[in-house]
Amino acid sequence: MWKRDEVVRPTVTFRDATGQPAPVAPAVAGAPAIQTPDIGTKGHMEKDVINIGKSVVIKGELNGSEDLTVDGSVEGKIELREHVLTIGPHAKIKAEVFAKVAVVLGEVVGNITASEKVEIRDSGSVDGNIVSPRVAIAEGSHFRGSVDMQQKPVKTPGPIAKPEVKSATLAV
Repeated sequence: MWKRDEVVRPTVTFRDATGQPAPVAPAVAGAPAIQTPDIGTKGHMEKDVINIGKSVVIKGELNGSEDLTVDGSVEGKIELREHVLTIGPHAKIKAEVFAKVAVVLGEVVGNITASEKVEIRDSGSVDGNIVSPRVAIAEGSHFRGSVDMQQKPVKTPGPIAKPEVKSATLAV
């Protein structure tokens, strides 16, 4: 049975380069063995998500190459063109937003451009224009602006170039 005072600790198996369990030996006789697990193992599939807390205020440009959750205040420009931006329920954003996916739970004043999707949840508020191929606006949310649901540009085949034929004269 579970006891409230007991702490459950996950077991960690350390592996060598061949993938076999590695022996753990103390560095100094009598000292406990300390070894850090290999983060680069095949089983490690967690995605990095960075959080900006409620008390954080950012003025200027915010760029990144990982998913981001903002619960504080940002004024300026947010660029996460290949990642997910989540605007938390306590966030107050006055910025131009560029992301792969933008999820709005807080307040945004400014335009949002997303390459895949913009989602305004029931507690979310957006005052600005949205450009994205997919837009979801929940009942109870606030939105004032325009929506441009342009699809990704489709490559249309241009005129087919005819091979150039050179005339030749043969002397017999």
